[in-house]
Amino acid sequence: MISRSNKLETDKKTLLSTLWIFVLFNLIFRDIHEFFRAGVLEEIITGVVNGTQVTEEVMLIGAIMVEIPIVMVLLSRILNYRINRWANIIIGAIMIALVIGMGQKDLDDRFFATVEVIALSVIVWLAWKWREYIDGERG
Repeated sequence: MISRSNKLETDKKTLLSTLWIFVLFNLIFRDIHEFFRAGVLEEIITGVVNGTQVTEEVMLIGAIMVEIPIVMVLLSRILNYRINRWANIIIGAIMIALVIGMGQKDLDDRFFATVEVIALSVIVWLAWKWREYIDGERG
């Protein structure tokens, strides 16, 4: 039988993991959505997008940006309470800074960035408020 404390912890892990999936989908669809902007495919072919030379380093930064939420989907489910809580707080805050720091070029970018920042803020807030339960009592 699953104790109340185990169920509450599992529910919090599931919620955090699901929110990371939500953030990941928004990041991916924000990038896909850019392909429909006039001239972006031509920029990609030339290797210069929005005035930035697309180098291996730029591609690595992009890969890391997407990999972070992918890893957090898994880590939110498997890490123990204390490490899980702090990982979500710290990584969530870093992702908020990265999303804001990337800048928004147009209305759809602002929309996706707003949704991402709200979801990431909810992750940080839930992790901050998360308290370990021991024998049905708040710890």
